[in-house]
Amino acid sequence: MDYGIANILTLLGSLGLFLYGMKVMSDSLMELAGDKMRNILASVTSNRVFAVFTGFLITAVIQSSSATTLMVVSFVNASLLTLVEAIGVILGAHIGTTVTAWIITILGFKVSMSAIALPLVGLGFLFTFSKKINIRHWGMFVVGFAILFIGLQFLKDAVPDIKDNPEMLAWLKSYTDMGFLSILLFLGIGTLLTIVVQSSSATMALTLIMCHEGWIPFDMAAAMVLGENVGTTITANLAALVANDNAKRAARAHFISQSLGVVWMLLLLYPALKFIDSFTQSGGVSAFDSPMAIPVALSAFHTTFNVLNTLVLIGFIPLIVKIVVKMIPLKEEVEPSIDQPKYLSKEALNYPQTAISSLVKESKRLFEGPVFEIIAHSLNLHRESILSDLKAKNVVQSSRDIIAIDINEVYYLKVKTIYSRIVEFSTKILALFTLSSDKAEEINKIKIANRYSVEAIKDVRELKGNVDKFMVSDNKFIKKEYDVLRKKMTKVFQEIFQVIEEPESEEHLMHLQSLREKIKLDDVMIDGTLDELIRKELISSEMATTLANDSNYVNDICNHLIKAAELLYVESDTILEGLTTDADKEISEISRKY
Repeated sequence: MDYGIANILTLLGSLGLFLYGMKVMSDSLMELAGDKMRNILASVTSNRVFAVFTGFLITAVIQSSSATTLMVVSFVNASLLTLVEAIGVILGAHIGTTVTAWIITILGFKVSMSAIALPLVGLGFLFTFSKKINIRHWGMFVVGFAILFIGLQFLKDAVPDIKDNPEMLAWLKSYTDMGFLSILLFLGIGTLLTIVVQSSSATMALTLIMCHEGWIPFDMAAAMVLGENVGTTITANLAALVANDNAKRAARAHFISQSLGVVWMLLLLYPALKFIDSFTQSGGVSAFDSPMAIPVALSAFHTTFNVLNTLVLIGFIPLIVKIVVKMIPLKEEVEPSIDQPKYLSKEALNYPQTAISSLVKESKRLFEGPVFEIIAHSLNLHRESILSDLKAKNVVQSSRDIIAIDINEVYYLKVKTIYSRIVEFSTKILALFTLSSDKAEEINKIKIANRYSVEAIKDVRELKGNVDKFMVSDNKFIKKEYDVLRKKMTKVFQEIFQVIEEPESEEHLMHLQSLREKIKLDDVMIDGTLDELIRKELISSEMATTLANDSNYVNDICNHLIKAAELLYVESDTILEGLTTDADKEISEISRKY
């Protein structure tokens, strides 16, 4: 057989053209439907059947099981999916990827696409000039679809014909007549090819062509298909190398589920192939006898295997979870210092859903950690006491020690640094992705919430000295008023953390709303407290002006914290939705820019 370097390069070029067409088609579909698909994926519930259906739907639409599994790993890494949900989605993705094999089989072997492929490229190319972005993406999809089949045609032409090269069959026959060892050999070839090519669809196309041209028999092709199902799991495992332990577990579960499926199918391989052959025979032509009948039978085997494997394993998902949890125990993560981000990673910027989730988590970390502690310590209140079952009055009475804290140092060296990173990260999200108005508004809400948090810290800087001074004053009247201010802050923190724990509780939301309305009127200059203290000469004029200013600072801090909590923790469809706040106005102004 005369098959030299030029022929090999032609074969590789044909495969490259096929892969490029697949990539263009898949990328275009991701642009058209990817965001909707990711939103569906992010909303997957713990219902395993729904998770499987979601995986099937996404993969069938975007035509890439690798893209689906990479999304799953990223979403698990961002805690948008649990391990149980992820495994269900992955099982569904393997069913979805069989759609590609049917498209290749029907249009690549049953229908001649070569006559219309180039006109399709021309048509798609014209669409790419449209001003409407969706039409441009549809144009690229058509171009990718056509290039895929042009590459497939080149692949078929590049593979040497067995009839003209009988020595090829003689060479291959020695590797297909070794019984079960041959099955394992071709399973390994299918696995290796998929790892190298990084596309089970491309390996499937090669397998279909090799069968169609008479290179390998039906049973060896089926073994290659099983190998492809194992090989495609490597992509997710490589992506998980830089992810957290839960993402590694999801990738490992992907490998285990497919490997288990391959093991039990190998035990039933020949009965399964005979059943598929009898089911797919057309005109009495068997896939074991005619290469022309193999593509349909092989596609049917591919689909049947993945459907049955999913049905078998769906009930064992909790067991798979236990296995991967034991294989990859959670390492105790070292909590980064507050000036270093915990969630704002480069990997989180792969998708808008993971990016926004990371932004929210980092903002909540800032709010629940440094912001809370700085303000509480500035008022000489302890976090443990505030979050205990003690009433606000008792918290204040039990907190009489002055807590040393340099607010300026903590703010400039730590809080301001992480606040800047949050703002930078949110700007990157807006720049990298074309977001819906709802998502752009969500990011703007988070930015404003962080601004309120920082404003609260700036205000508390003015309080610290006076609180330390008057909290232990010999004047019981000024001491009492500063205890009132501390009590007010304690109540606000307690109500906010009730909302944090139960954001959907209407009772806590109503309490927070009521507290905010009360704060507007609860001011020493408005309620007459200051006038009475001055009139009765219970405090000095210097004390009076200081108290008036500090009362105003406390009210501002309380308002800033409540607004930040609403924006970070309260969903838009809650009872607070209709409230008109400064935040609403700011969001509206910023949203007009995007």
